[in-house]
Amino acid sequence: MLELSLAELNEFIVKAKANSYIGRAAKSLPSRLGSHDIQFREADYQYLDSYFGGTDFLGQEVVYLKNEPIWAMNYYGRIVEPASYDGEKAGNAIIESLSKLYKKGQFLGEFSNETLWGKYTDTNKGDVSSFTGYEWIDFGGKKVYELYYHGGLIKP
Repeated sequence: MLELSLAELNEFIVKAKANSYIGRAAKSLPSRLGSHDIQFREADYQYLDSYFGGTDFLGQEVVYLKNEPIWAMNYYGRIVEPASYDGEKAGNAIIESLSKLYKKGQFLGEFSNETLWGKYTDTNKGDVSSFTGYEWIDFGGKKVYELYYHGGLIKP
């Protein structure tokens, strides 16, 4: 079994997230039919975010250490009010908000941020080893977007 520092893993995940979707990184070749994939590598670590859909979407992030999967997170997000809100607005609010969160060196922890596209809020329980969470955007007095996620360490 590989030696793993949870602090080092957390630091890599924050860096990978900041340099993938949030950093508007180029997509890589899809790993599965119809998926959108974004990869990030640094030293012995590799990160893959693979998702399906657009406005309503489902995905999985995996971290590998020396080519062995050690951590993963699953997520499902959707626009709750498609008549008044769209994926572009949600994406802008998420990118602005998570950029601020990642600059603090974290991807978990209570967080909220006011944007032009609504108030982004994230709440979760646990730490990098095992967690569940929920994020949402309120706009014009209504919840317009939501995402559920969970993940943690993968052990043989």
